[in-house]
Amino acid sequence: MVGSAEILAAFRELSNSKQLDRSELHGLLQDGIHAALAKKHGANVQAEVEINEDKGSIRIVLLKTVVEEVTDASREVLLEEARFEDSEFQVGDVMEIPVDFAEFGRTAVQAAKQRIIQRVREGERSRIRDEFSGRVGDLLSGEVQQIERGKLVVMLNKFREAEAIIPYREQNHREHYHQGEPVRAVLKRVEDTPKGPRLILSRSDALFVQALFKLEVPEIQQGIVEIKAAAREVGSRTKIAVTSRDEAIDPVGACVGLKGSRVQAVVNELGGERIDIVPWSPDPERFAKLALAPARVARVFSDAVTRTIQAVVDEDQLSLAIGRNGQNVRLASELTGWKIDLYSSREWMEKGGEAPLFAPLPEEGDSDADVPLNEIEGLETSTVAVLAEAGYRTLNDILDLDRDDLLRLPGIAPVEADRIMAIIDELTMEEDVDGEASAGAGPG
Repeated sequence: MVGSAEILAAFRELSNSKQLDRSELHGLLQDGIHAALAKKHGANVQAEVEINEDKGSIRIVLLKTVVEEVTDASREVLLEEARFEDSEFQVGDVMEIPVDFAEFGRTAVQAAKQRIIQRVREGERSRIRDEFSGRVGDLLSGEVQQIERGKLVVMLNKFREAEAIIPYREQNHREHYHQGEPVRAVLKRVEDTPKGPRLILSRSDALFVQALFKLEVPEIQQGIVEIKAAAREVGSRTKIAVTSRDEAIDPVGACVGLKGSRVQAVVNELGGERIDIVPWSPDPERFAKLALAPARVARVFSDAVTRTIQAVVDEDQLSLAIGRNGQNVRLASELTGWKIDLYSSREWMEKGGEAPLFAPLPEEGDSDADVPLNEIEGLETSTVAVLAEAGYRTLNDILDLDRDDLLRLPGIAPVEADRIMAIIDELTMEEDVDGEASAGAGPG
């Protein structure tokens, strides 16, 4: 017969392997004993369980109410029986009946053990879910435990009990792993399964590239630089758009690093995949220009209704803007979230010269400088109100303002100031536009 000391030792070993604290162990053990008592004495049994780990003892006392007629033997005892033990018992009193742990028998002990193991598993599942549900996008490391039908089963360096896999579709198929090899991947999602939460990792998603930059760039970790968007064709090319909350810090330069050290570390992890880093802009037209880097874009026009951008490039820039098999414009479109149509300067002239396809040609004699601010596309109503309050009501009123002037106005945030300056630049551009705004980094 298994004694209390032996069962305590066994459960202590179990708790150590599952990293349970002392109080949690006692709670699980008490719950298991209650389950065993219920199996032996009835489902409604009431009991007190005291665990003394120092002495290796478990004190169990059944609690039964003294009654004149028993309707539930698991929690009631006859008055006559109670008075056999103590003549002072009255109806309604609670009789304490000691139970020898050894009386449970092997079946009862096994029931307690199964209950405890079940609770441990439930606790593990809960801890895994709590730990990882808010960590989507984080970089995780481990080693390949096994390869099953194309998917990689990963044992994480932390939370080794967690089930983590890299499905075939989430792998970079230029990479090949063997059992026991270290691997890093980004947490893409947490799936609930009958066996508990399953961590779905990825090395092919754009989130993986973002996680690597977060690892390599302290400014991203500190929240100074933010990756606003990313687009990726795994194994070939990635574009990311970055912005800075500190005017003194160049977000592109921060991601590139001294002599390209930071971006090169990411490139090495990706097996030589090309990476383009461009500044983010809240203005879709400006953002499209930047996203099409390394190509220089002459003009862009947008249609907010269809979320379409028309980009005009010189003849010698067209193939660069399109990219190999259309990759550059495809990634730029994904990065901006807008459909981008490319035109060479010759094609554009054939379609109506410098006029945007979505808007009628301006009548001669019209002056952009006389346009009221509330008629300028891209300016928020709240921004127009702030400018009007300061005495600025037309485009001509704000032409000579610089960014610092705008920031002095109450209610104008740095992002909105940048948007206003971009709109002014766009509306006052001559035929040719400087294409130096985009930035890129990457091998080759």
